[in-house]
Amino acid sequence: MCKSHQLKYYIDLIQVLTLKEIKIRYKNSFLGYFWSVLHPLTFALIFYFAFKFVLKIPIENYTLFLITGLFPWQWITNSICGGTGYLLGNASLIKKVTFPKYLILLSLVLHDGFHFLISLPVIFGFLIFYHYPIYLSCIYGILLLTGSQFFIIYGITLLVSSVNLFFRDLERLVSLGLTIIFYATPIIYDLSFVPQIYQKYFLFNPFYSLIENWRNLFLKGFIDWKLYFLSLFYAGLFFLIGFLVFKKLSWRFAEVV
Repeated sequence: MCKSHQLKYYIDLIQVLTLKEIKIRYKNSFLGYFWSVLHPLTFALIFYFAFKFVLKIPIENYTLFLITGLFPWQWITNSICGGTGYLLGNASLIKKVTFPKYLILLSLVLHDGFHFLISLPVIFGFLIFYHYPIYLSCIYGILLLTGSQFFIIYGITLLVSSVNLFFRDLERLVSLGLTIIFYATPIIYDLSFVPQIYQKYFLFNPFYSLIENWRNLFLKGFIDWKLYFLSLFYAGLFFLIGFLVFKKLSWRFAEVV
């Protein structure tokens, strides 16, 4: 098979796998699209009540503050948590069909990324409701941030999914780890609430720069380029590590699934 035909075959395969996931997600689902936004909105409502009414956290327009952090986070946690057992769930494909196995996980991350993108009108709806402007910078900002977030998520998903085949407890550790990272990321609180001496350590959190820039883009209309290039660094780092580990272990996948 020549390279052009091989590339077309892989693209068609990615489309089929991604569309399959979308159809499975919405099969016999009455609410359909609304499930994509109901989860982060429910958490936003819970955190809003807990932090705005109980703890009385002093953040203006806390609803917007929450959803601009929770919606991007949903893509992160859905793909990484879902990816840990995703190869096991597609054991028949791994054993019977010859193709690059990383395409299976690519379809998962694309599927979750698609649902993140179609949830963006909900964020814009809230911006309009609270009389916030919708900035033209969102046109290029969404593309830039989606790209860097995609490669961070894809790299981590490649890593955890391949290692989980040989160390099945990793699935639970990943879920626990993401819960810890969620509270270590300024999603439900502002970084200014953290003592200044500790703020520099947030730069070691690969999701901090993403969440901050999503919030900057939607609420202030700009991207912090230092944070953006930091997220690009993490994107390249995690994608390289994830791909190399996945490639090194992939020859044994059919034996262990």
